[in-house]
Amino acid sequence: MAFSLNIKNGLLSTKNSLQIKIPFSICIKRPTEIKCIRALTNSSVQHNEKYCIDIVRKRDYEGFVCSLLLPDAARHSALALRAFNVELAQIKDSVSQKTIGLMRMQFWKSAVEDVYRDDPPAQPVSAELWRAVRKHTLTKRWMLRIISEREKDLEDRAYRNFQELEAYSENTQSSLLYLLLETLGVKNVHADHAASHIGKAQGILTCLRATPYYSSRRKVYLPMDICMLHGASQEDFLRGSRNQNVRDVVYDIASQAHVHLQHARSFSKNVPHAAMPAFLQTWDYSTVHTHCAKSYKNWHVHDRAKQRFTKARLFWMITCTE
Repeated sequence: MAFSLNIKNGLLSTKNSLQIKIPFSICIKRPTEIKCIRALTNSSVQHNEKYCIDIVRKRDYEGFVCSLLLPDAARHSALALRAFNVELAQIKDSVSQKTIGLMRMQFWKSAVEDVYRDDPPAQPVSAELWRAVRKHTLTKRWMLRIISEREKDLEDRAYRNFQELEAYSENTQSSLLYLLLETLGVKNVHADHAASHIGKAQGILTCLRATPYYSSRRKVYLPMDICMLHGASQEDFLRGSRNQNVRDVVYDIASQAHVHLQHARSFSKNVPHAAMPAFLQTWDYSTVHTHCAKSYKNWHVHDRAKQRFTKARLFWMITCTE
């Protein structure tokens, strides 16, 4: 008895209504092309989405809240991209040997290549990335650039100068923003310029705000040239010193981030309105410099209250948009 097969909604069925779930790709060879169709059940899609939501909410809370404010068409793709970024970011802190970190980076390089070949590995973030790429035709170059820069960062040393920190921020945070703009359907040179500066500001402030965490692990990643300029040693940060030279280092770094934010805002008149949701976090970044400037004598990088203030502002943001 011959059966004709149909593929619909992740199910393989016959005319006799026989339905079989398929957990792998089916390749149908045609005269002119080979189409790879990923057969996914609704339950597996929901599991992948939940995994991405949970990891972003836990590791990138600000990005999570801002993603909730994106248009429906871009929200799931944005969460997939942020989950991808989180997976890469936590490699450095979760491995005890550089070799292991390099192996995990290689996995993600291969995963991205497979995603663009319509053959993503059986991993939740990869599966969601595949859906995002198919939906928005995302640029592979930005993903690979994030991986390459994170891979170089496995050297586990302080930035030799401020330019190194800016380059790292451009290649990681700015690249992520370029991808977020693509999920919003924005292709605009002014939006790209704004994203470049915003990404640099984000990377700089993330380095600054992560100082208490890394100090507790006996590590300091702040640019050495600025520390040397003010006569601050790594030991000053490890001890949580509140001396004036330490405050000067913090203020200078925050001020450089503020300069990038000002540059980004100079493009605001030419940036399409559709691009604005990708830049929601800039509203929060400006508070770091504001606290630093207004409370210069009392503000300190180890002040936990200032770190917690961010979440209160984000809750206020999402409440006001409901």
